[in-house]
Amino acid sequence: MKKNPCVELHELGQSVWLDTISDGLIRSGELKRLIDSGTLYGVTSNPTIFKNAIAGNKDSYPDEIMRLASAGKSAGEIFDELSARDIVRTADLLAETFRRGTGRDGFVSLEVKPSLAFDTDGTIVEARRLWKKIQRPNLFVKVPATPAGIPAIEALIAEGISINVTLTFSAPQYVTVAEAFKRGIDRRIGAGLPLDGLHSVASIFVSRLDTSVDKELEEKARNAPPAEKDRLLSLRGRAAVANALHVWEEYRSQFFGPGYEDRREAGARPQWLLWASTGTKNPAYSDVKYVEELEGPDTINTMPRETLDTFLERSSRNDRSPCSSAADPNPNGGSDGTRVHRARADGEKHGPPPARGEAPHRGLGPRLRSNS
Repeated sequence: MKKNPCVELHELGQSVWLDTISDGLIRSGELKRLIDSGTLYGVTSNPTIFKNAIAGNKDSYPDEIMRLASAGKSAGEIFDELSARDIVRTADLLAETFRRGTGRDGFVSLEVKPSLAFDTDGTIVEARRLWKKIQRPNLFVKVPATPAGIPAIEALIAEGISINVTLTFSAPQYVTVAEAFKRGIDRRIGAGLPLDGLHSVASIFVSRLDTSVDKELEEKARNAPPAEKDRLLSLRGRAAVANALHVWEEYRSQFFGPGYEDRREAGARPQWLLWASTGTKNPAYSDVKYVEELEGPDTINTMPRETLDTFLERSSRNDRSPCSSAADPNPNGGSDGTRVHRARADGEKHGPPPARGEAPHRGLGPRLRSNS
């Protein structure tokens, strides 16, 4: 029997998470089945996901809305209660995965209000409230990597609240995120506070970059000479993965080198790298472009349900292991097909994920060929 491709990815060192949540997914037993089969190791949510789930007006949402409204709850309070309920149930389903994991598995994320994206103090207060309301050790509170969010991230890590840093797009922005996390860790170490139970991920948004860059390339190509037009159009679909791998190299530098050694010895984990926005927006590209081209160790890929289902279906039809050979170059202008996990500086075999306090796997890194 062919092995679950998500289990294979996990053996490589990458955890598959699901980027959706709903009452129906939980109550039907489908979420539990995906977790128990080794397909899922975490769940992410955001206000839009909850809005769409609740607005679907099915499952238990209508009855719960009526009950809460009858109790005098406002629309905002009803949204808060329903989202918290689904997060708690999901956290409990993931509890065993969290207990047996190495700090990268078993989490569910709940985001602060988007209206607080430019309010540092408001973000801190809201993150504290959500952390206290959910009361689960495998919760990530999502905080945006805005200028106002960066000091909030440092403060919340220093307080011992686990954070998923969202809306990170570039390597320079990622550096500010990683440095804020490390400052928070240093404050806890300096205060003699424990690091057990403190976790973080940095979510890098992927496919949206291709959507934006492809549009600019097409606009520039419109009035360009034939040769230049062909060159510009050939670059479509390459920016997102190239940018993600640039961030991945920075991630290795931030958490795998000697600069993090003292923190690691004190018990700090890395701030894991999470690939977000991995659903393909352009129908000309492979449905699993941002899965297959970003397979690699010490990372997480959170997928929309449609992307996950396609990945599982394609892998079941394909004789080759999804983790054993390079992705085919995208005929519509994708990346050069090099996967993160294939480019190894010293060729050593990738071992199991690191235990708490241990260094993440070394000697692994992308070697990108020029796309120009």
